[in-house]
Amino acid sequence: MFSPNQYLDYSPELRIALTQNKPVVALESTIISHGMPYPDNVRIAAEVEAIIRDKGATPATIGIISGRIKIGLSADELEFFGQSTAIEKVSRRDLAQIISSKKNGATTVSGTMFCSQLAGIPIFVTGGIGGVHRGVEQNWDISADLNELINTNVAVICAGVKSILDIPKTLEYLETGGVPVITYRSHSFPAFFTRNSGCQGDFCLENPEEIAELLKTKWQLGLQGGVVIGNPLPKIFALPEQEINQAIENALLQAKENGITGKKITPFLLGKIKEITGGKSLLANEALIKNNAALGAEIAIAYQRLISE
Repeated sequence: MFSPNQYLDYSPELRIALTQNKPVVALESTIISHGMPYPDNVRIAAEVEAIIRDKGATPATIGIISGRIKIGLSADELEFFGQSTAIEKVSRRDLAQIISSKKNGATTVSGTMFCSQLAGIPIFVTGGIGGVHRGVEQNWDISADLNELINTNVAVICAGVKSILDIPKTLEYLETGGVPVITYRSHSFPAFFTRNSGCQGDFCLENPEEIAELLKTKWQLGLQGGVVIGNPLPKIFALPEQEINQAIENALLQAKENGITGKKITPFLLGKIKEITGGKSLLANEALIKNNAALGAEIAIAYQRLISE
């Protein structure tokens, strides 16, 4: 009988962790291959994995190598994703093509969520999720991340929605899809580089145990889909709202002038914002992913304890 597991390769560490029902945290690979420059990308990926291990959970960085979905990457494989230029950005739409043609691919939020559910990992940490792009009335640019959250039973710990997006419309889309948006120890929904987007989440929860209880209840009720857990980045690394908003407007104008659209728009904007802010946005990006990793590990541990009782 066919099983989607025939496309999965587990690292020895992950095979043991999942077999023994230990807490596991999924991580995406696009942030390594398309989100940060080398060698910072590989260094940060290794440090994020170390944070999760130090908390008592097992990290599962997910990517595609020669058409195989890798659940857990070795140090050499992390280096490969950090340096190679022959790695495509893979969302849910692209998975079948990349796998069937035996190519290499770095999974986005939607791609990682899908693979994470296949592997039986319900907790996933990323930097920020995609959403409804500004000017959606003209371009209809809506990230596949949102539909994945509606359909896939994986909780996503993030620093909110990237500031380059239309955050109110993104939250409205998630509400329509029945996706709960939790804010961690803050009523304000974070906006990636800043702690306050001017919008609120659905529920403010104060500890990982409360979040784990919500996840368990949601999925036991048969409520399909994921959960967004917005975790504001540490105050010391947050950029002033006026500064980041001006940088975003400048980057958006340059993208329009250069005809940048589709898959290329987010990497272009983030690169320009880094340039405009003198590298401060990269420091914020590093801080928030590490902050999310620590919380994600705590939630994974609390959730695994609950479902094992």
